Amino acid sequence: MPLGLRVKKKNKSKEVSSKLVDSDEIANRASGSAGKVSSSANGAAGLPPPPVNLRPKLVFHTQLAHGSPTGRIEGFTNVKELYSKIAEAFLITPEEILFCTLNTHKIDMDKLLGGQIGLEDFIFAHVKGTKKEVEVLKSEDALGLTITDNGAGVAFIKRIKEESTIDKVKVINVGDHIEAINGKNIVGSRHYEVAKMLKELEKGQPFTLKLIEPLKAFEMIEPRARGGKTEGKISTGRETLRLRSKGPATVEEMPSVFEEKAIKKVDDLLESYMGIRDIELAATMVEAGRDKKNPDEFAVALDEALGDFAFPDEFVFDVWGAIGDAKQGRF
Repeated sequence: MPLGLRVKKKNKSKEVSSKLVDSDEIANRASGSAGKVSSSANGAAGLPPPPVNLRPKLVFHTQLAHGSPTGRIEGFTNVKELYSKIAEAFLITPEEILFCTLNTHKIDMDKLLGGQIGLEDFIFAHVKGTKKEVEVLKSEDALGLTITDNGAGVAFIKRIKEESTIDKVKVINVGDHIEAINGKNIVGSRHYEVAKMLKELEKGQPFTLKLIEPLKAFEMIEPRARGGKTEGKISTGRETLRLRSKGPATVEEMPSVFEEKAIKKVDDLLESYMGIRDIELAATMVEAGRDKKNPDEFAVALDEALGDFAFPDEFVFDVWGAIGDAKQGRF
């Protein structure tokens, strides 16, 4: 039986030219820039963003996924600031950006920008394209959708299950931003809120979705040849910039093998129970359970770390089990 998710209530020209760089400049990036960052300059989670002069001095390169010059961005501490920097570089508004992928221009949800960016990652921004309105008959309890969001108020489709209700509506695609459900604008809603709205739609009744698909270049109709420079990591460096919904960004080591496996499994459980994908949330849950000795301690730690959520007991127990399995190397 599907379990719901309850949320607790809580009482320009010169500047632009300097942000665009020649393609060959990317090859000459100074790998030593990461060494200038001090973890003490980032503050602690939950505090306001630090002053501009204390923010990480890391430089990232970016392009619009449908094609553009290369932009250079720096000085951001969260996803909203990242989108603002990208928008400033390309003379667009932050609201036009749907999501970003790392090291590929394609709509590849396995390369989606989440809570971490490798220090050598190349960022591709996917912007709004064609609007469409679709009527769907909810013939099954589950629509077959996995919803995620970009951390800045835009929820979009991350996965469509084969042979599901949505899979049969061929104009709905992975990457489409859900702008409205039955005429209700949902821009600004988190992914778990959108998933809950869709789950609560009445079975046997039609509903309408207003969608916006990502803008695509003509060349994206056919995939580029394999082995292109944007297909995979530019560097094998292990440090990443971790972005948080609360508190400033910090430079950290990449997750260990145990952490990577546990985070992936917890992300799978989030999708199974709640129809959402959220690597940052999964990473926070794994971190909360790292040193806990039993499910009760883990549940308390989750409540302290994620006060916004009220997870079902069955889900918490399964997450605890997944973390334990990862520690023991059982998957």
